[in-house]
Amino acid sequence: MTARWRPVLAPAVHLRHDRVRGADLLLLPERVVVLEGSAGAVLRWCDGKREVPEIVRELARRYPGAPVADEVPEFLDRMREEGWLR
Repeated sequence: MTARWRPVLAPAVHLRHDRVRGADLLLLPERVVVLEGSAGAVLRWCDGKREVPEIVRELARRYPGAPVADEVPEFLDRMREEGWLR
């Protein structure tokens, strides 16, 4: 992953919270992905303005002790591979 990458949701992808399910969702053309755990919280920081290290620092500050330095970049890479982030 490029440290200078500023992740943002792909144009056809929308992040929404479903109050009925109590879960965050990615709405894609003809598909809905139910996100688990803190995935929605991570994706909310992906606004195209912040670089990955900044997102990791902020999440580490908000969730002390969580393994964000290892897990968040890997998660963002997977989301990019799926085509959900650019």
